[in-house]
Amino acid sequence: MALFGVQLVVTMVMASVLQKLSSHFSVARWMLCNRLVRYLHPSDEELKMLAGIQPVSNKGKGKKNKDRQFEGSEKDSEFLVPKKLDLQLDSVVIKPVDMIQLRYYSEYQWLVDFALCAVIVYIITEFYYFILPPKEEVNLSILWCILVVGFTLKILLSLTALYFKGDEAIGERSLCLSAGGFFFLLAMIVLITDENILEFGLEPAYSSFNSSAFHFLQNQGLNSSGPASQLMFKLSLAVWSGLMGTFFTFPGLRFARMHRDCLKYCDERPFTKLFLHLSFLSPLLILIMWVKPLARDYFTQRTWPGMNGVLMRPDVFETVRLMMLIGIVILRFLLMPHYLQSYLNLAPGKIEQLRKEAGRISNVELQRLIARVFYYLCVVALQYIAPLLLCLFTTLMLKTLGEYTWSSYLWLPVSNQNKTLPITPVIVNDDTIISTSQQFSLTLNNLKHVFTPVLYRGVLGFMTWWLCAVWFGTSAIGVIYHYYF
Repeated sequence: MALFGVQLVVTMVMASVLQKLSSHFSVARWMLCNRLVRYLHPSDEELKMLAGIQPVSNKGKGKKNKDRQFEGSEKDSEFLVPKKLDLQLDSVVIKPVDMIQLRYYSEYQWLVDFALCAVIVYIITEFYYFILPPKEEVNLSILWCILVVGFTLKILLSLTALYFKGDEAIGERSLCLSAGGFFFLLAMIVLITDENILEFGLEPAYSSFNSSAFHFLQNQGLNSSGPASQLMFKLSLAVWSGLMGTFFTFPGLRFARMHRDCLKYCDERPFTKLFLHLSFLSPLLILIMWVKPLARDYFTQRTWPGMNGVLMRPDVFETVRLMMLIGIVILRFLLMPHYLQSYLNLAPGKIEQLRKEAGRISNVELQRLIARVFYYLCVVALQYIAPLLLCLFTTLMLKTLGEYTWSSYLWLPVSNQNKTLPITPVIVNDDTIISTSQQFSLTLNNLKHVFTPVLYRGVLGFMTWWLCAVWFGTSAIGVIYHYYF
């Protein structure tokens, strides 16, 4: 395998760029800084002036013990103000120096910058493969995609774990567990649905994997009927689906809240409002594209009046699905500043809500109420970006490993889906280093034939569809909750 080729040069260059230039220029930092506006919490002096509280004078009082003086200053630093205070928050543009103090800022910056480098590596690799079709070369862009997916899942796991810490998070903890169980049961229903309705291709994927694995184990001298039963194969996918449902619960609810607020702030901008609606409903279009009676049958099999044939070839239809997914991700990335600004606008909204309540509130609690919105900006940004990155890189892996093509619009490609991949038996004549190297190379080559494009099309196709389904489902539930409850 020609490992030391153009791909390795591109990988080394992008790794160097990620290491050297990220401290000077960061796309993640640019997406938030000098574009969004944050709100400052009021100072103690401003609150005292608005509440009509006179400063305490120490004149005429004798000297006291230092401990009592310190205790008195601590008590004087906290005071009560009316909740109906006529308070107007000052706003400033977010600067890079403001981002350092935010929680999960380093994780956010690393994930976005690394994902951008992975996209660049993937685009260059695809163009290189288009010019010079590979023979036995390892596609290093898939390694970048796998790393991005791994980093994203790790961050989603850490964000979900926040809701399991502390005694005050009982409701959030119960919601995560309930969502995981619900999506696990829903995935079991989806996985037993007939392939003529939901065309994931899991049946041929399992047959291909089981047959190739059987021959591989047989050539290695192992007697086995197969690595796993079909029940265990689908049960593993169902467990993964329930886990993704748990991870996407709060990001979906958060996105629904930001979407509702965005529509409120965009009443005078109809085009922006149109794109916001399209952004919200677009995952539903992806779900329909995998429903065979509603999508493939109409576009690839049905003959329409006035046309000589069908609307699309099957390979063109599959490319359209991939391009629609990528288009949805790009659209939501472009709308990201609107959604994050709607989150930052929660600060004055909290003040408006506070004015409707009676009673008093301490100055520390009021200041914390405003400052907490900006403090969790990177957490909200990760909840917005992580589902996007998972869908994007799962789609890219589906295209490459499933051996789809971007050029199906131009000409009819030669299909490799039904091509037989021979498995070479391993024969070792001696125990020299050369024979050991040959044995390892042949074993690796045979193992590659176990994981066929048919397997990748089925498994990654289901994963991509399920991520969109959970993404849209949690957001829809969140919109219903915020609007009606």
